Amino acid sequence: MLPRNEYPRPQFERRDWLNLNGTWQFEIDAGDSGRERGILDKETLDGEILVPFCPESKLSGVEHLDFMKAVWYKRTFKLPRQAEGKRVFVNFGAVDYAAEIWVNGISCGTHRGGYSSFQIEITKAVKAGENVIAVNARDDQLGRRQPFGKQCASYNSKGCSYTRTTGIWQTVWLEWTSEERIRDVRLTPDGINDTLSIEAALEGELKGCTLKAEAFYEGEYETEAELDADGGRVNLMLLFEDPKLWNPGEPRLYELRLSLLKDGVALDRVKSYFGLRTVSFDGKKCLINGKPVFQRLILDQGFYPDGVYTAPTDDELKNDILRSMAMGFNGARLHQKVFEQRFLYWADKLGYIVWGEMPSWGIDAKDASTPEVFISEWLEVLHRDYNSPAIVGWCPWNEVWGESADGARDATLRLSYLVTKAFDRTRPCIDASGGIHALTDIFDVHDYEQQPAVFGERYAPGKEIPNFFPRAQKYEGQPVFVSEYGGIRWNPDGQGWGYGEGPKTEEEFIARYKGLTDALLDNPDHMGFCYTQLTDVEQERNGLYYYDRAPKFDPNVICAITSRKAAIEE
Repeated sequence: MLPRNEYPRPQFERRDWLNLNGTWQFEIDAGDSGRERGILDKETLDGEILVPFCPESKLSGVEHLDFMKAVWYKRTFKLPRQAEGKRVFVNFGAVDYAAEIWVNGISCGTHRGGYSSFQIEITKAVKAGENVIAVNARDDQLGRRQPFGKQCASYNSKGCSYTRTTGIWQTVWLEWTSEERIRDVRLTPDGINDTLSIEAALEGELKGCTLKAEAFYEGEYETEAELDADGGRVNLMLLFEDPKLWNPGEPRLYELRLSLLKDGVALDRVKSYFGLRTVSFDGKKCLINGKPVFQRLILDQGFYPDGVYTAPTDDELKNDILRSMAMGFNGARLHQKVFEQRFLYWADKLGYIVWGEMPSWGIDAKDASTPEVFISEWLEVLHRDYNSPAIVGWCPWNEVWGESADGARDATLRLSYLVTKAFDRTRPCIDASGGIHALTDIFDVHDYEQQPAVFGERYAPGKEIPNFFPRAQKYEGQPVFVSEYGGIRWNPDGQGWGYGEGPKTEEEFIARYKGLTDALLDNPDHMGFCYTQLTDVEQERNGLYYYDRAPKFDPNVICAITSRKAAIEE
């Protein structure tokens, strides 16, 4: 069976596709000299790899842990008969970092960005029968000119940086369409006014074509709309007389069917889904569909012992959400990684709220060239994940430090915020989580104080949120959020690290967790918290689960502490 054989893009699903995961030829190009040496022309590369797992991972079959400036992939595929005469595209969930793709020796396109998905048309290069596809990925982490999140810039993992990921690390697949096709779609739900706005981008000779959108709930027809598609961009509005709203823990999802029609014949069809929900604020309360929701979030870094960045199975994406919910959390901060679209699918299906975040570590906010590199990829991430009802906020940067104002840094943060808000006005944006705030909808802090009494006094009701960088920023009355706290180490074997001095007994751990968490639940000015973290990751031992996902403590005990009513919900 192919690894990760499920359809990888659930909110834009086509019937006609071919999964290209599995065994590929593979070769490490340590000096990035392979183009000069003619690697592309080699009939057989030096080794093999199991895609979509990165070469650093055990599941890939390579497990090469040293830096790799470049890597090469090659395989053959047979073009399905039904794809002949169609437009053919190859899709990559993610390739870290700069990729070029060849089909039958013809360069078909390039992409830069280790976390955003991309599609390349290969129609002119592909042929009936057997084809050869080759991929070159360059990944120069030591150059400090690309975002790499929590991937370690040293040979060995250390501190809060872990095993690197190079090259392909998400599913690769083919699709084929008619000349006229639905290129993409943007879905904006309104859970207050019971509407869904659909903005579709179309391609091809569209004269006489219409776009039809039909919504279904649990298999039953709900509503539809249809408009002329001749202009290439279509804006539809669906109205709901008996709306079923998507809420945390109550994930009511509609099926959406999009059809590009001409004379009653479908030229292209896409299957999608959506949830009717609205995120807003009332003072310091976060509202979802007009009702206060205290965000009980867990920090999730998305690392796996055998797959590194890539979950071994689709079930493991789902199970990490279930593990979090079992301990009382209603969502996660997806930390320094853009998660697979299948993870967001399960979050949507399970009613689990998440914050989308760009992996900003590895690039300097003060460098003048940073915005062009950083924001271009961030916009691709926003575009990819905009339709997910589970996403309730965005955060382009994490922990951008500084003791005083800095014009270059603040300009980058402000630009990142403004670009995010220009793209998406329906969700809040935190410019730099836990760091310097230049322009933000929410004022958040990171605080790893381990003494509950000290922590409780700091966040006592009536006290203003601490400002840890008073010379660089000021609090302006926004909603507040302790977006990292806890990190309590639990490592009975004495290995690894966590924040502060670890408790000696399980009872001491539970008491500390309760004391820290109660302080935030009891403050009527707080909209939520984010506990560090869901699982241990390699040498970092402050998860509520071990790295192998075994629970450290009775989930029911943690759940009772996490899930009790917050003051802001009264």
